[in-house]
Amino acid sequence: MKAENLNCCQTVILVLDGCNTLTFAAAVDPLRAANRQSGQRLFDWRFVTPRSQPITLTSGLQIPAHPIHRIDRCDLLIVAAGFNLDPQTTPQLAASLRRLAGQGAIVAGIDGGPWVMARAGLLDGQRATSHWEDLDRFAQEFPRVDLVNTRYQVSGARMTCAGAAPAIEMMLQLIRERHGPALAAKIASTFIYDLSAPPARPQSRRADLRHNALTSRAQAMMEAALDTPLPLKDIARRLGVSPRAMQLQFRARLGVTAQAHYLSLRLAEAERLVTRSALSLQDVALATGFHSQASFARAFRAGFGMSASHMRKSGTDVSFSLKENDAEFSKNSATAQ
Repeated sequence: MKAENLNCCQTVILVLDGCNTLTFAAAVDPLRAANRQSGQRLFDWRFVTPRSQPITLTSGLQIPAHPIHRIDRCDLLIVAAGFNLDPQTTPQLAASLRRLAGQGAIVAGIDGGPWVMARAGLLDGQRATSHWEDLDRFAQEFPRVDLVNTRYQVSGARMTCAGAAPAIEMMLQLIRERHGPALAAKIASTFIYDLSAPPARPQSRRADLRHNALTSRAQAMMEAALDTPLPLKDIARRLGVSPRAMQLQFRARLGVTAQAHYLSLRLAEAERLVTRSALSLQDVALATGFHSQASFARAFRAGFGMSASHMRKSGTDVSFSLKENDAEFSKNSATAQ
């Protein structure tokens, strides 16, 4: 290491019980790499806990107790959180977050971190994001937050991201802004990480390594219009290809037609809303592009092997796979609008 950097960013990483280990690493390892690659101490960090007890990550790793209320000030505060947030987000913790933010600290939330920030009032009037599974509930609980479906979001001195992989992108963005694109690119290459993903790209509800660039872009358009499904010819036109060429790509890469894939995205969202929201089944149908209850019921039963009402009553969380040789499913993939 070279001589100490007088502009070293004093960083506090607040880790909550049940934090995902990958989330934890995504918060701190880019800072470590920035110091190593620059040969300077650009970031100096310490781990803190909500209370005077150690916390345990999902992997079983423990962070020793160092309560956040003992921290006088910092330049950057990162909130890394995962499960069981309600009992941990105490008034005392919220007060500590507001105090440090009020002194000018940049506050960044990862995974469950945006929830902790929002409950402390730090995201009121700010643009922020959260994990796609929780977007509806987040919007209902925090109406003063301008919620967007992005991988990560920067809004003034507030940064939020949806999970561990976008956290790396967010931390690289922070390093880029403070120390230039060359260092950020060097760190990304160390991690063998692709910097090409724009932060405003919506989170994908169904990641699939079989995608190529064209089918991935097509899926992003589909996911952005689940409530009002786009005609496939319009999607193909926006992609600059013919509908037939797009169909060939879906069959070659994913083994299904574009219609069936679009329907699977809508049904996956319907299953999420049935099992994890209080929306009526009629509202679930409308939210996923089914304009009649009958077509929704047919498509749901064909996809999951049970009715939506039965799934909700039983609390079942079912995954499904497309079987285009299934006559009923094929019929619904063509007619369920």
